[in-house]
Amino acid sequence: MRANDPEDVVAGSAHEDAHLAADTATPETLPYDPGGDVEEAVAVDVAEVRPELADPTTVDAIVAPSRDVHVAEGEPLLSMRDVTMQFGGLTALDHVTFDIRRGEILGLIGPNGAGKTTAFNAMTGVYRPTSGTVLFDGEVIGKAARNEITRRGIARTFQNIRLFGEMTALENVVVGTDARHRTSVPGAVFRTRRHRAEERDAIDRGMALLEFVGIGARATERARNLPYGDQRRLEIARALATEPKLLCLDEPAAGFNPAEKESLMGLIRHIRDDGYTVLLIEHDMRLVRGVTDRIVVLEFGRKIADGTPEEVTSDPAVVAAYLGVPDDAAVPDLPEIGGPTTGAAPTTGGTR
Repeated sequence: MRANDPEDVVAGSAHEDAHLAADTATPETLPYDPGGDVEEAVAVDVAEVRPELADPTTVDAIVAPSRDVHVAEGEPLLSMRDVTMQFGGLTALDHVTFDIRRGEILGLIGPNGAGKTTAFNAMTGVYRPTSGTVLFDGEVIGKAARNEITRRGIARTFQNIRLFGEMTALENVVVGTDARHRTSVPGAVFRTRRHRAEERDAIDRGMALLEFVGIGARATERARNLPYGDQRRLEIARALATEPKLLCLDEPAAGFNPAEKESLMGLIRHIRDDGYTVLLIEHDMRLVRGVTDRIVVLEFGRKIADGTPEEVTSDPAVVAAYLGVPDDAAVPDLPEIGGPTTGAAPTTGGTR
């Protein structure tokens, strides 16, 4: 597959054998194929490409997670148990313990340097904790490689967008589906029936995911040409393509205007309502309060609060951590936390 040719992603489904070709269109008939010599992408009419995707209920059913989860709804899906993370003489996480329960949206917040991203990286395999344990779906993550952690069911997005810029939106999502494929390298080389079936399913699921996050019409556009907000949505779609049990979003609203943030809140709720568990790191307190079920607060690598949005935003320790005010001071209505604030307590010495 050539990374910069959107028709190649579609072309794989055109070579099905007699057992698989009955409901597979050829590349020439697919409206979202721009053609061999056409450089510009075309707007995709999803209803023409896959008529069933015009029904939001069908899209939700296709996107909904189908993997077995061992823990029950409301039980801890991921647990950090007494996790410490040290870098030389710097303690970034200091005996941190909290749970992410299946079916909830958990917000992880704190001032700059509180250790949020360090905790995030410890959960997703980027860092291995100095001490303590991370449990996921009843199993210790331990020294599992990052690709193995993805296969187990943890997917993430990044603060800085990490898309394949020369690939189309659809191709980016198809890459994510590969985490769940079982075809071997020889099977892919010789294009076995399993490989062709998985390739066709990846394209169908990719189109459904793009429609789910609201950018189905941009399937053939190169990722680098998408508007910033749509690139964020594409990252979420690619993460969902791995069929995660836990979706981790690292500052997904960074750079968004108020209208885009409101739309993102709706998408995050929709993801949770479709059966996913979500971890959200975000500075915008209005967004966090508006979308999360529970919030965990870190300061200088330690957990200082854990509760509902109402409980956390009125907690004197949280107020002091962000504003450096006396414990009995009123909690102001801030549009953002973690940003510059008059009288803010210094956050040097920690790590984000």
